[in-house]
Amino acid sequence: MKITSVETFLVNLGDGPGSRNLPFVKVHTDEGIHGVGEAYSCGPDRATVEVIKDFASWIEGKDPRDVEGLWHLMYAGSRFPGGSVVNAAISGIEHALWDIAGKAAGLPVYRLLGGRCRDKIRVYQNPGGATPEEMADNAVRLIDRYGYTALKLSPLPTGYQEMPWRELLRAATGRVEAVRRAVGDTVEIGVDPHARLFEPFRAIELCRALEPFDLLFVEEPLRPENYDALAKVREHVSVPIATGEMLYTRHEFRDLIAKQACDIAQPDICLAGGILETKKIAALAESAYVTVAPHNPCGPIATAVNVHFAAATTNFLILEYKPDEGARAEIVDHPMTIRDGYLEIPEVPGLGIDLNETAVGRYPFRPWHRSFNYRTDGSLAFQ
Repeated sequence: MKITSVETFLVNLGDGPGSRNLPFVKVHTDEGIHGVGEAYSCGPDRATVEVIKDFASWIEGKDPRDVEGLWHLMYAGSRFPGGSVVNAAISGIEHALWDIAGKAAGLPVYRLLGGRCRDKIRVYQNPGGATPEEMADNAVRLIDRYGYTALKLSPLPTGYQEMPWRELLRAATGRVEAVRRAVGDTVEIGVDPHARLFEPFRAIELCRALEPFDLLFVEEPLRPENYDALAKVREHVSVPIATGEMLYTRHEFRDLIAKQACDIAQPDICLAGGILETKKIAALAESAYVTVAPHNPCGPIATAVNVHFAAATTNFLILEYKPDEGARAEIVDHPMTIRDGYLEIPEVPGLGIDLNETAVGRYPFRPWHRSFNYRTDGSLAFQ
């Protein structure tokens, strides 16, 4: 079997202000088997597509089942360690290679990764909401509809960057407290400041202010560049610390884990290097008694890829999830099925999902970038 061509699709579902594009990958072979994958939407999404096209010229004519060798060709063949765009491109292609390998073997991908560790995949969702009351109402509705046993909240209110610090702490506490009261003690709650704090002492104060609400984790209380600073925060708080969505490959996670800077690692399977690389990251984490809760704000193919990873990974904890409904369900043939807060594991060969190219064509690329948040003095706050 040989790779004959690689296609890309940039899809913008327009499901919110500044909607990001979803970069999908389709790898074709000379035996009529194709595979699909999803790269991370880093921002300059056309750049990701161009990198994928360049890599296509490297891998065409090669056996798609040689996943490890082709990954090494793209990664080491680039010489310089890749950043977000390069590693997103590698990840999307790698998913498609696994999809092909599973179809060729007549097995679901998780069977090629070592088989099942569990029977279903626990997921959580962010309820959103501008006010504590709105967020609490949304949380209750989500639990009633999907049966979630966990949620993740943004503790920072709209306009946080213009608030005095003490006012921000009170607002964050009020948001989490409102949801905790609404959902009770049995639903676990994670919070995510989205790496918008810079000083470790502020991250420590925020974590301590939220400790009474029995949190599942605090995600990215600091920017990810300084592992020592994050380790300092972890040493001074009693809530579990989670991070990793902006890190690439086992090499960056090695240092994060070695410095004991987190309790929960959160690689993004569309950015960190793909399925096998995320398995290697999980193995590093497992050796340090760290669990893995993948970052997954992306599209329906990303969710399917994560389901296979989670099914075959012992130290998997929980998966971020956005329901595949409306346009998200329209662009694929078989979105993952959720039941009582868990995703079912598909038993068909490959990833168990494919692109509906007719539907994809109805949601073309649109330029976007993250909103820019400015403080009252005109300086740029972290996004």
